[in-house]
Amino acid sequence: MTELAIGQVTDRTGLSVHALRFYEKEGLLVAPVKRDANGRRVYTEQDVEWLLNCTKFRASGMPLATIREFAELVRQGPGNEEKRLDLLREHQDSVHERIAELTDCLALIDRKVEVYEKHVARGTADALWR
Repeated sequence: MTELAIGQVTDRTGLSVHALRFYEKEGLLVAPVKRDANGRRVYTEQDVEWLLNCTKFRASGMPLATIREFAELVRQGPGNEEKRLDLLREHQDSVHERIAELTDCLALIDRKVEVYEKHVARGTADALWR
């Protein structure tokens, strides 16, 4: 099994050393971080994969509490997949709602850009406040 130093994990995940320690302290990892003979943290490929999942969860707006709950369910092992699925579906619904809202916002911005482009091209400044 390949062991990775904390610096290697930061390179692969984009997380800072501080963030990795925070994730560990907050119980967001699915397995305890091992230590080498010198007491330094060593990570596995599975840790990196999980951390990459966590970064996607966070980027999608998943609260830390939900990630923590999901990680705890994973740590418990098989038998709670329905609970995991419920958490993921709930977050999936939230992400779909955010995408719809952002799509609506983008449509407004696109319309405004088109209006301003026309005004700039004509050299007119009237009605730009709208």
